[in-house]
Amino acid sequence: MSDRATLIENGLVFDATGSAAVVQPIAFDGEIAATGQAALDWADGRNDVVRIDARSCTVMPGLIDAHCHISFDEPHSNDELFFHRREGLSALVAAHNVRKVLRAGVTSFFDADTIFSVSLDLRDAIEGGVCEGPRMTCGGNALFTSVGGTAGILVPDEGAIGYLKVTRTKDEIVTEIRRQAKRGVDWIKIHVTGLIPRQRAEGEIQVWNLDELKLAADTAHELGLPITGHCRNASSTRDAARAGFDMILHATYMDEEALDAVIERKVPIVPTLTLQAVLADHGDKIGSSAFLKDLFAKEIAESSIQLKRAYDAGVPFLCGTESGFSLTPYGEWHWRELQIFVENMGLTPEQALICATREGARAIKQEGRLGTLKKGRIADVIVVDGDVTRDVTLLGRPGAIRHVFKGGRPVDIDTPLPERTALPSWRVSNYSAIPATRAATLGWR
Repeated sequence: MSDRATLIENGLVFDATGSAAVVQPIAFDGEIAATGQAALDWADGRNDVVRIDARSCTVMPGLIDAHCHISFDEPHSNDELFFHRREGLSALVAAHNVRKVLRAGVTSFFDADTIFSVSLDLRDAIEGGVCEGPRMTCGGNALFTSVGGTAGILVPDEGAIGYLKVTRTKDEIVTEIRRQAKRGVDWIKIHVTGLIPRQRAEGEIQVWNLDELKLAADTAHELGLPITGHCRNASSTRDAARAGFDMILHATYMDEEALDAVIERKVPIVPTLTLQAVLADHGDKIGSSAFLKDLFAKEIAESSIQLKRAYDAGVPFLCGTESGFSLTPYGEWHWRELQIFVENMGLTPEQALICATREGARAIKQEGRLGTLKKGRIADVIVVDGDVTRDVTLLGRPGAIRHVFKGGRPVDIDTPLPERTALPSWRVSNYSAIPATRAATLGWR
């Protein structure tokens, strides 16, 4: 379907430029053509213009999710993700799941790491018109050290598994970054922190030193690639900023040194607290541990203080949701990070919306082309029931997304997607939820 001339009337237009939202018409084809009276003039006398009445709705740029894992297919554990996935089937499943993301109003997203090369291939398939989905930028396998990442002792001492590649030496760091550049990645991702048994540090521990981080950043930049880091403690955030990273994922548990480093360099941050928020809010309903529920609620509350200080000092914030796990299914929670920004960090709804649109263009490498409704910008537009500038949770209400346009082309959000059934050996099949002790089964104490 080609771009079509569209005039949306009577809607509250939030253009994400910093201007106040106002009720006015907006016109576009592949790009934003005009707003206000100029939009009416643009449409006047034309018989090819589709007119939409957006009364009582918000018209805004499409959401940009700056941290989404489209190749994972909602695993319940790293064991499932590492040992129960096949490359070809992963690609087919991702092509199905990516349509859920688009229908949720997400017209672009950043996929920081991928199992196999699934995300790279999906990105190219979408760009080539083979399948439908949002715009994508993506990394390859995340670079790990053998100490580990969030997968703990599942991380091997060498080689690749799941979404990661272990790099043991400086030569291997350079070689892997060059290999990924050859494969066509948009970003390099480093897992700067990880989990180990019996660790006592808050958050995760740093598993890359500053020299290694500088080497990775310099190598990526020599190849024209930006670099991002998974950082869930203070020292990792500090050193990633000092090493020249272009974006930091999480940046939780920052101390004063880390805060000073990101403020000095204005490194964009993607807090990505949605997964923690969903578990903290609803863990008791979905079988999560009480320990994690309390731990994640504490992480959000404590980290939000320093994150807000960074935001107030001019550090760009992007919205990322970690969609792609059982806690963050595709199409369900792409709005939740905005609520965190408002309720936990004190941003206004308009500020949060800018983080999810204009600022998100940084992750898509389309600053100045995506994320706002200025004349000449790409017409990624959504129409949402209600006034989103007052209540960002409206973006998540069932049926609230009325229209989605990507590059001026309407997306079919009404025809139900094919229903999925179980895929053989795709999910971990647990013997039981708890051990079948005599106490549990017979009541013997």
